[in-house]
Amino acid sequence: MAPVLALAQTAAPADTPAPLPPAGDFLEHLVDVVLAAFHVPNTGENTLAHYVIAAGFLVGGVLLRRVVTNIVFHYLKKLASRTETTLDDKLFPAMEGPAATFVMLFGIFTSLKVLKLSGNTDHYLSLGSTVAFSVAIFWGLYRAFNAILEHAHEIAVEKQMGVAAFMPWIKKTLITLFVVLGVLVTIQSLGYDVKAALGALGIGGLAFALAAQDTIANIFGSVVVATDQPFRIGETVTIGSHTGTVEDIGLRSTKIRKVDRSLVTVPNRTVANESIVNLSRFTARRVEQVVGLTYGAKADQLEGLVAEIRRLIESDPAVHAPDTHVYFRDFSASSMDIWIVYVLKSPDFAQHMQVRQRLNLAIMRAVEARGLSFAFPTQTVHIASLPAKN
Repeated sequence: MAPVLALAQTAAPADTPAPLPPAGDFLEHLVDVVLAAFHVPNTGENTLAHYVIAAGFLVGGVLLRRVVTNIVFHYLKKLASRTETTLDDKLFPAMEGPAATFVMLFGIFTSLKVLKLSGNTDHYLSLGSTVAFSVAIFWGLYRAFNAILEHAHEIAVEKQMGVAAFMPWIKKTLITLFVVLGVLVTIQSLGYDVKAALGALGIGGLAFALAAQDTIANIFGSVVVATDQPFRIGETVTIGSHTGTVEDIGLRSTKIRKVDRSLVTVPNRTVANESIVNLSRFTARRVEQVVGLTYGAKADQLEGLVAEIRRLIESDPAVHAPDTHVYFRDFSASSMDIWIVYVLKSPDFAQHMQVRQRLNLAIMRAVEARGLSFAFPTQTVHIASLPAKN
C-alpha cells in the first residue's frame, strides 16, 4: 500500500492550478533560448561566451532604443502632424520617453540574466526588474492618460463647456487614483498582499467621509453642475432667492454677483438641489399685460380699440405676429380689462424693454384718441338719506 500512497501523493498536485510565473521568467526563458542557440552551457561559471552575449544584449538594447526614438516615433510624430486631431500630437511625444526607457531596461536586465550571479543577487535582480518594468509601463500609461486629459481640457475651454472650470481638479483626482493603482499593482507583483492595506484604506475612507460629508456633498454638487451645465460663468441666473451674474464656479461653491453689486456665495450642494432659472438662455421674450379701462367705455369703442392694439403689435417688426393675442377679457371690480400677449423675436433684454415701451406708448395714444380713460382702483359709496325725525 505504501507505493500506492506515494503515487497518489505525487499525482495530486497535477490537478491543482499552477502558480503564476515570476516576472523575470520571460527574460530567463529568452536567455536560455539564446544560450542554447549558441551552444553555451547554462550552468557553471561565466565564460567568455557569456560576457559576449551579455554585451550583445546591452548593445542591442542601445541600438533598439535609437531605432524606437529616431525612426519609429519620428515617423509616428510626422504622421500625427497630418491628421486633423491634436490628440496624437500630444500622445506620441508623451509615449516616446517611456517606450525608449522600456527598451533600454529590457537590454540591461537581459544582459544581466545571461551572467551567472549568486542566489541573493539573482533574487534582488528579479525584484529590481519587476519594479523597473512596472514603473516604466505605468509611466507610459501615466503620460498617455495625462495627454488625453490635457486634450479634453483644451476642448472644454474651446467650446466654453461648464466642465472646463473643473478640469484641473478632475485631472488631479484621476491622476492621483491612477498613481495609487500603479503603486498597489507593483506591490502586488512583488508578492505582497495588498488586501489588508485596501481594507485599512476603506475604513479610513469611511471615517473621512463621515467627518467631511458636507464638503463631499459640495464636491458632488460641483460635479452635477459640471455635468448638466445649467449655467456658465457670465450668465445671469436665479438660484433660489438669489438673482445675478455667475462670477465663479468653484469646487465648493458658486459665486453670484447680484443686481445691487453684492456677492453671494452659494454652496454647490444647494445649487444641485435648487431649481435654476437661466435668464441668459431665452430663445424669445414673452410679454403679458392687462390694460384696464373705465366703465364709461362703450362696446363699439372697446371693439375698435382691441382691433387697433392688435394691429399695432402685429405690425411691429420685432414681434412674432402669430403669437399675438388681444382680447377684451374681464369685467373687473374697477375696470374692463383687455388682455394682451405678444412674443418678441429677439431674447435680448434691452431690445425687449425698448419694444415694450414703444408699444405701451402706442397703446396709450390709441386709448386717448378714442376718448377713453385708464381705470385705477376706485370705490364709490352711496349714502342713503335718513328719514326726518318728528
